[in-house]
Amino acid sequence: MTNYPDIDQYIATFPVYIATKLNKIRATIRNVAPLATEKISYGMPTFVFNGLLVHFEAQKNHIGFYPAPSGIEAFSEKLSEWKHSKGAVQFPNDEEIPYALIEEITKYRYHENLKK
Repeated sequence: MTNYPDIDQYIATFPVYIATKLNKIRATIRNVAPLATEKISYGMPTFVFNGLLVHFEAQKNHIGFYPAPSGIEAFSEKLSEWKHSKGAVQFPNDEEIPYALIEEITKYRYHENLKK
């Protein structure tokens, strides 16, 4: 695992078509959670607000989005068309990213963390 100093440098390592998606995911999260802090954690772009908010990362065949188990559970029906686990969902690189759903899940996690 490479540890990048910041999200910009992480995204810069990917081909343009992936970097564009990563930048849009980042902007979507930032729009919903403007007070969240950005950092690299576990080698992934991470947003923190009263604790972990969400992570995302690019893999060879997909972009992973990690909204914690509560985010996956709350949106399990909407996530049913994508491969997902207890705390992660995989969006294939050759498909459109559901940015509106990422926004919805991040908003849910943001409000969840506000209660902490």
